[in-house]
Amino acid sequence: MTSDTPRRTAGPGSGPGGAPTAIALSPILSARYRAEDLERIRAAAPGARIVALSREGLTDEPVDDVEVLLRGWLSSDAFDRLLARAPRLNWVHSASAGVERALTPAARGRGLVITNARGVFSRPIAEYVLMMILAVSRRLPGLLELQRERTWQPLEGVELRDVTVGIVGLGSIGRAVGALATAFGCRVVAVRRRAEAGSAPPTDEESRSFGEVMLDRVGGPELLPELLRESDYVVLAAPLTPETQNMIDAAALGSMKAGAWLVNVARGGLVDERALLSALRDGRIGGAVLDTFRDEPLPPSSPFYDLPNVIVTPHTSWSSGRVLDRSVELFCDNLRRYAAGEPLLNVVDPTAGY
Repeated sequence: MTSDTPRRTAGPGSGPGGAPTAIALSPILSARYRAEDLERIRAAAPGARIVALSREGLTDEPVDDVEVLLRGWLSSDAFDRLLARAPRLNWVHSASAGVERALTPAARGRGLVITNARGVFSRPIAEYVLMMILAVSRRLPGLLELQRERTWQPLEGVELRDVTVGIVGLGSIGRAVGALATAFGCRVVAVRRRAEAGSAPPTDEESRSFGEVMLDRVGGPELLPELLRESDYVVLAAPLTPETQNMIDAAALGSMKAGAWLVNVARGGLVDERALLSALRDGRIGGAVLDTFRDEPLPPSSPFYDLPNVIVTPHTSWSSGRVLDRSVELFCDNLRRYAAGEPLLNVVDPTAGY
């Protein structure tokens, strides 16, 4: 090689300096890409062509040279159609923590590298969970109803030091919930897929920013029945995989303690919704806070809207003014790593599904 021959980095990109030749962007979160977002992406991958996709995966530009996809709102079918048109695509970054719609058979067959947004949403979701635990424990829904009725009737609340929170799934979101809950004095128990790793301290910066996580007990899936029996609030923070599909079924709901609340900030598919409706109507559990459902948007005809012991929110627990910045920052960090041939952050294990 002569001194005039351009030097290549160890990265897999075929663009300048090991960057990808082209990057496809589908809409992420609930916002459009801002000018500063595009500038940051271009700075992280100089010379790369940016291809804007619609929510249906459509674009007027060629995608045959696209090597990287920042995947936001894109159905599994649209994603597979894009794969068929983008033979050089080798890395997909999911703008969500859940990747069940990206782990399609076609993606697995291609051996795509998939990374996710683990850590991006931990803080707002943890704050949402604690807001709801506080609201229910301090009887906020009832107090607001009394205000509407112009009735002066004090209601007795529950101190959080008398509350047990059970966390199902101890990833970055579960650890963040645990840190805030213990800071408020709650007793916290947790279930995770790998019990032997349950007592390990958090290593990522996002978790450390919440403070120390002081959990009472952590176990594997075998601890779930005990967690359900003991918890006043069961918080679902697990990924949706074939193993976790419908994990909260009629039997699980039947083993929850009387008066307990279910809080789902993960995926609607974790819950058998018919069994949940039955348990809520019959008073077998105290109530539910539901931020995610199998079918979204939740149709106006859904009976969940009408139940007095249910708080329905429109998949908004993740939302904050900082989320888009963190999402783009993580993607750009990985773009620089990609060009340099360095290990990417948040690589998904396709076997585990997260």
